[in-house]
Amino acid sequence: MSFTGKVSKGLMTAALGFSLMGGGTYAYFSDSEVTNNTFAAGTLDLSVNPETIVNLDNLKPGDEIQREFTLSNDGTLDISKVLLETSYTVNDVKQNNNDDFAKHIKVTILYNQANATTPVVETTLYDLQNQTPDITEIDDFVGSDTRPDGLKVGEKEKILVLFEFVDNDADQNEFQGDALQVQWKFNAEQTEGTLYEGDNN
Repeated sequence: MSFTGKVSKGLMTAALGFSLMGGGTYAYFSDSEVTNNTFAAGTLDLSVNPETIVNLDNLKPGDEIQREFTLSNDGTLDISKVLLETSYTVNDVKQNNNDDFAKHIKVTILYNQANATTPVVETTLYDLQNQTPDITEIDDFVGSDTRPDGLKVGEKEKILVLFEFVDNDADQNEFQGDALQVQWKFNAEQTEGTLYEGDNN
């Protein structure tokens, strides 16, 4: 083999050796950062004042009772609606009822009576037990449609409720001495989820 051929072969071998060495022992830059993230749930906290809205004796047909109560959002999240659940029991003292006493009690609820022009609820206590109205629904002021208003954080709304022992011009003697125990449960619901974009919000 000529000198030139030997030198070329040696260079190729050296080049191959460097190539293998470079491929097996390379180095690189690196860096790392750590973020600390917090997910804290908000709270729904609805309060009703007073807790006892009606406590009356000696009612008779034709009597009307007007009461006010306040709903307050004491939590950290807005409330989209407040659904009212009604349950009751009748104490039939003489065990002589042929009808349900609650059918003779009319209930009318006005939300924020200073601003609303139509009732949120106007029905009998008997029918109300099968309904779950949103009592934050207020008059739209345009037409007859209503819109939900809800309760913002820290907001308070006064509710006006009217009860009437309806005089139906018929014999209602079976209800003498009877009593109605009524429970109202107010269920607050959150607003829709929010898409948080940008920094720290």
